[in-house]
Amino acid sequence: MKRLSGFYLYAALVALLPLFFPDNYFVIVVGATVLLNVILAVGLNLFIGYAGQISLGHAAFFGIGAYSSAVFTTRFELNPWLAMLIGLGLVYIIANLVSRPILKLKGHYLAMATLGFGIIVNIILVQESSWSGGPDGLGDIPTLSLFGFVIDTDLRWYGLIALFSLAVVLVSLNIIDSRAGRELRAVHGSEFAAQMMGVDTVRTRTHVFVLSAMIASLAGSLFAHQQAFVSPESFGFVFSIEIVTMVVLGGMASTFGAVFGAIVLTLLPEGLVVFEDYEMLVLGAILMGGMIFMPQGLFVFIAQKLRMLFKRLRAPDPKKEPQTPLQGRKSLECDS
Repeated sequence: MKRLSGFYLYAALVALLPLFFPDNYFVIVVGATVLLNVILAVGLNLFIGYAGQISLGHAAFFGIGAYSSAVFTTRFELNPWLAMLIGLGLVYIIANLVSRPILKLKGHYLAMATLGFGIIVNIILVQESSWSGGPDGLGDIPTLSLFGFVIDTDLRWYGLIALFSLAVVLVSLNIIDSRAGRELRAVHGSEFAAQMMGVDTVRTRTHVFVLSAMIASLAGSLFAHQQAFVSPESFGFVFSIEIVTMVVLGGMASTFGAVFGAIVLTLLPEGLVVFEDYEMLVLGAILMGGMIFMPQGLFVFIAQKLRMLFKRLRAPDPKKEPQTPLQGRKSLECDS
């Protein structure tokens, strides 16, 4: 219960939000976008935050999942759930093939390699117009249905995406608390030391890269069916940077840090529209200030401050503590 207390709190928040705002379009529609970003950020956090690797092309797997669902349902008229599974399979194969050469690299070399992969995928989506629709995108993507229950309203989409986000967060928490999670942290701390302790660092990095990519593919499929339209501009380099920023902003190596970062970075631009032409300038200043004064991440910083506050509140006041007879005798001896 203590280990999953944060998960239960997050689940309650996600479930109760539509009950408090049942007719609020902003809460339901933007909330679904927030939850999709939560799925992406939590998945990428496993690779960046816990394994200590860098990926600047994560939006590519998001796009592969989205276009797999779009193409196989519109061109081949497959069942949407089957198309989603095919997308997961394609991403599994591609991620395994890509990971072999690029995970031999480290630091900024790895970052540049993943960036190049993301650019290649985006170019393919733009150029292969015969099946991807090219720059104009692909529309008329059918919606999902579950046991005959059609997901055709904003509230239903919110509920479905919420279930997937809860599942991804729970999987992440269990991985981190397992042997695999300890291997990830060991690789992050020192690959040489991890190898000395018998950890297969290549296998560990490959597995977490593939898992992170498959989580992104899942989010992409949900995105495609929810929007009923996909275009290459939704899966470009800028969005890859946004996902990385979510992870760093909330706090790396923290599942709920990634959740918090996704929520803040998705909602913050919505609240800054009042600045009109200066919206991006203010957003950049806020992000820069947050990283300067809270380099460990917003969620980690807030959690540490709250923990310190609770400790102070729970600590007994020595002036108000009742004295024992022995303590009273010692004080009298000192006075004398």
